[in-house]
Amino acid sequence: MSTTNRILSVDIFRGITVAAMILVNNPGSWGHVYAPFLHAEWHGLTPTDLIFPFFLFIVGMSITLAYTKKKAAGVDGTVYKKIVSRTIKLLVLGLILAGFTLSFPFFKDFSTLRLPGVLQRIGVVFFIASILFLNVNWKVLIAIFISILIGYWYVMTQIPINGQPPLLDKVSNLATVIDTQVLTRAHMWKIYDPEGLLSTIPAVATSIFGMLFGKILISQNRSSQEKLVFFIITGIIALVSGYVFSIIFPLNKALWTSSFVLVTGGWACLVYALIYFITDVLKQTKWGTPAIIFGSNAITVFFLSGVIGRLFGMIKVADNTSIHGFLYGHLSSIITNLKLSSLIYAILVIAFYYLVALVLYKKKIFIKV
Repeated sequence: MSTTNRILSVDIFRGITVAAMILVNNPGSWGHVYAPFLHAEWHGLTPTDLIFPFFLFIVGMSITLAYTKKKAAGVDGTVYKKIVSRTIKLLVLGLILAGFTLSFPFFKDFSTLRLPGVLQRIGVVFFIASILFLNVNWKVLIAIFISILIGYWYVMTQIPINGQPPLLDKVSNLATVIDTQVLTRAHMWKIYDPEGLLSTIPAVATSIFGMLFGKILISQNRSSQEKLVFFIITGIIALVSGYVFSIIFPLNKALWTSSFVLVTGGWACLVYALIYFITDVLKQTKWGTPAIIFGSNAITVFFLSGVIGRLFGMIKVADNTSIHGFLYGHLSSIITNLKLSSLIYAILVIAFYYLVALVLYKKKIFIKV
């Protein structure tokens, strides 16, 4: 689909988010990273913690944009087949990426294959959110959203762990307990998993937030200025509510707490409001062209960055140094401030994948996952 038939502000938001995902995943050295480009150690929030929920928020917006007319016309089996197909593709791609973390040759030992992951969570959230969107009305969606936030708070804070009140640390929380029992530690990230089973439920709430937001975006009864005001007010309300909620249920990305859903959703509203103001109110779109190009093959570029990044860390060149180590070693010998050289390396990685996205865009190749 050409960009003229799309809402450019959404494409720009998606492209910026994907670029940010690649940026924080590809530093020159994990030992030398500026604090804002790292996740919070446990409770808390950094700019990096906003990126994944932003993407799931955009998934929700995109569901509304893609399926509203289909829902009004009556949904047939073809739509559900496409949803299932896309979900399976995302799950498979996620597991392929996980396989690249194993020793060469890849997938040699399935006993240590991590089962959850970013792409897997995107796939599961997309599936559940799409099915909900196609089968319930907006009032029910709002009720489900609120129920998830309250219900998740209750089960995470009120259900005892081994007969003791949950501490909400990396081990003493229901999400980790369930992941440990179902997935086992061998198939988790570490002693906990930031994309685990139970925490995927509030991640669905993030996407529902995006769906509700998308409904206002496509409304024919509001002017651009009215929509902008609504976006800003919604963002502020969500932020205030989330930070108040965090008093009893701390902000935590790994657990995807209810307060985390509200605060990150609030920031998504405000960031998108800024993009919408520039693009749809001021009618300035050229600035967002690189982001549109990046977002036109978002999953493809993200997947490639994961595969190539892993290969660069595995393939050895001179003096048994990996390709990554060789490249970053030369860069850090020129720029001796290691945190700065690590950041510049990540920026150069983004530039490389932008060129990949640009080639695909110019050839009108849009790979739909």
